Amino acid sequence: MEISRRSLLAGAAIGGGLAVGWALWPRVYPPNLVAADGESIFNAWLKIGTDGHVTVVVPQVEMGQGSYTVIPQIIADELGADWRTIAVEPAPLNPVYANTVFAAEWHEGWLPEDKVQATGGSSTVRAFEGPARQAGAAARALLCLAAAERWDADWRACDTEAGFVTRGDDRLRFGELAQEAAGLRLPDDIPLRTGGGVNRLTGRGMNRLDIPAKIDGSANYAGDIRLPDMVYAAIRQGPLGDSRLKSVDKAAADKIFGVLQIVEHERWVAAIATNWWAANKALGAMRPRFETRGRLAGDRAIDRALKTALDAEGKRVAEAGDLDTAFANAKLYEAEYAVGLAPHAAIEPLTATAALADGRLQLWIATQLPGLACAAAANAIGLDPDKVIVHPMLVGGSFGRKYEVEIAAQVAILAHKIKRPVQLVWSRAEDMMHEPFRPAARARMAARLGRAGHIDAWQARIAAPNALGEMRSRTLGGLSADEARRKHAGEQHAHAVDGAIPPYAIETFGIDHHPGDIGVPTGPWRGRAHSYTAFFNECFIDELARESGVEPFSFRMALLGGNPRLALCLSKAATKGGWEGGGQGTGQGIACHSMAGSHIAVLAEAQLGDDQRVKLTRLVAVADIGRVINPDIARQQIEGGLLFGMGAAIGNAVHVKRGIAGPLRLRDLALPRLAEMPEMVVELIVSNEAPGGAGELGVPAVAPAIANALFAGSGRRFRSLPLSPDNA
Repeated sequence: MEISRRSLLAGAAIGGGLAVGWALWPRVYPPNLVAADGESIFNAWLKIGTDGHVTVVVPQVEMGQGSYTVIPQIIADELGADWRTIAVEPAPLNPVYANTVFAAEWHEGWLPEDKVQATGGSSTVRAFEGPARQAGAAARALLCLAAAERWDADWRACDTEAGFVTRGDDRLRFGELAQEAAGLRLPDDIPLRTGGGVNRLTGRGMNRLDIPAKIDGSANYAGDIRLPDMVYAAIRQGPLGDSRLKSVDKAAADKIFGVLQIVEHERWVAAIATNWWAANKALGAMRPRFETRGRLAGDRAIDRALKTALDAEGKRVAEAGDLDTAFANAKLYEAEYAVGLAPHAAIEPLTATAALADGRLQLWIATQLPGLACAAAANAIGLDPDKVIVHPMLVGGSFGRKYEVEIAAQVAILAHKIKRPVQLVWSRAEDMMHEPFRPAARARMAARLGRAGHIDAWQARIAAPNALGEMRSRTLGGLSADEARRKHAGEQHAHAVDGAIPPYAIETFGIDHHPGDIGVPTGPWRGRAHSYTAFFNECFIDELARESGVEPFSFRMALLGGNPRLALCLSKAATKGGWEGGGQGTGQGIACHSMAGSHIAVLAEAQLGDDQRVKLTRLVAVADIGRVINPDIARQQIEGGLLFGMGAAIGNAVHVKRGIAGPLRLRDLALPRLAEMPEMVVELIVSNEAPGGAGELGVPAVAPAIANALFAGSGRRFRSLPLSPDNA
């Protein structure tokens, strides 16, 4: 593989490549990196210091998924750097860092692909391996050019290794060459490294660069920001729906020591104080009253809305063959499934700090969409977005929660009102009550079975809100949660049923979306719609296997002839997990799924305890995520996804009563504790395929695997999430 100067510039012009040096930087995207003393900027992705350190600029926010390690590992591998000299710096806002994979897969043109600076969708490696490799290769070529001039040699005869440029026995440190190399003109053709070798970093479990600071406490999150003269704010919002602030008792707040000011907004009220505890206490003392227009949301209304949507006509979003003919006068096997609302439950609630001075706003925020957070803050106070500087912070968990940018607008308003730096932190209860929840959804599945376990035809009718559409209108359109919900009510979209096309060899199928207005704001959640469509599919396929009289593993394998990568995952999971056929009394269940260019199979062992709670004893997962950059991080991500999906599958349900969502504390979600963790085994299949996503892959298949295991153990079929005897 080779890259050219022309391809580098073309790539940068569409936000998918890099620009090398000031003179070659695309005119429409002026450089905005800052070099420290002794540093030289080589391109939009890396800087090298005279002491030999290499600073990698990472456009993906670090949320625990390892972006601060994986992207530097790609660049260091291509550059030939010493891993001990690598430093990380979050990227500034610039279209050169656009996440084109995210834009193309998620939002279908709602923003130009060269403008979306975003973290999410299991896209880090898929979107940035190419640009990162080009950046490392370009810097390597410039260093080799500088060394070759000193040695009076051909730069192509030079190589790099462990922070040195080498040619035979000749060696020069990167730091010695950095300043002169950064000023050279990039060669026309630059080869990318190929093959393996002892000095290659790709495919190795390199130490995570973010871990030391997280362990010793020096890592800074949004809540760690401290500025001179800074004050603290807490916020209270009304019930879910079109809620407006009616009144507050300011006199009661004035009695709380430390309270400085009360800021009222059409939809919320905030208290500002010398400390956050006083601000939050003031909100309780003020007893703010809200008026909610229209019907208040509740569990019964949500369920009724989904059933009504299923009874109405849906939109066919994917199909193959003639389903009507295949179903005509045929005996069908049918089943109905449901999933409830699910919270993100990130350990870090929404937090942001803002400082307004000399007509410029600085914003320290935990966000997956820094550009849209910038726009939200600017629009809230009538400021030009060019006057807003966003500092993306480490994120203490998100799972989709930090796509939301309303806190950027709120904290900007507070900073504008009080004329002092202010830090706004949502309370745990506020954060959980005003979640953009993973949608509740229902599905009516139908299939016509043929001979020998063959599925002649398949239909999935799925009722769910358009959660991605709602998120788009909140983050890009500036609509309130209720306005966005109402705008997309009744809107049919394929995103709402992502993952519903079965991965099996079924020649005739139809996937229908029935949009439902459930009265509650919804948004993307780890695994997106795959988190419920995989549950529907893999539970239904298990039922079809039982109906056909074929054990579930063999039934699936017979249908995976056209999907060898998923078939291999399934086969290895069954072997590694000691599959016993999934018969009654075994307590074993199996499920598989494909998403984001990756494949996974999960074997679960579970049973109901004496207290009627699900007891999960073992999870075995085998995944094919293509070419792996860092196997340790990949396994961590899959393990994290399995635990996330497990927690949502067997934890407590989210309930809504008169517009109030609960539970409001993490402990009341009944998430699994360390002592309750099952034995967990994760195996990665060695592959040379293009990298796929790992961050969300573990989520979709774990719930159906557990549900199928419960059937094998108890004979009771669980068709609703979360899994409990009440939902059987």
